[in-house]
Amino acid sequence: MRIAGVTIPDNKQLAYSLPLIFGIGPTRALEILKTTGISPKKKGSDLTNEEEQAIRLQAESFLIEGELRREIGQNIKRLKDIRSARGERHVRGLPVRNQRTKTNSRTRRGNVRKTMTSGRRTLEKT
Repeated sequence: MRIAGVTIPDNKQLAYSLPLIFGIGPTRALEILKTTGISPKKKGSDLTNEEEQAIRLQAESFLIEGELRREIGQNIKRLKDIRSARGERHVRGLPVRNQRTKTNSRTRRGNVRKTMTSGRRTLEKT
């Protein structure tokens, strides 16, 4: 079964395979299955055509996959364009949402570690 360009595996339960779609998490997957009246324990291979169509229709009523990615990208671009603080953090490649940068942002800052060497600070890239 395909929803929004994503193939849902046949051998997984629907409650675990629907969150493979970007924009559908575990809670929304259970909500979709509850409104369509399909058991979350049912597998993709056990679905009838009507059930597949009902799930597809319900899932596509939400903002998912390409549309959601496009909207997120536009929101970030807007923040950059208006030169907001969050936009500047995106531009510089720093953590955006008030995370600690002294020790915890290794991947966003290029894996730089500060070490103490004989009483004075040195920067070393690892």
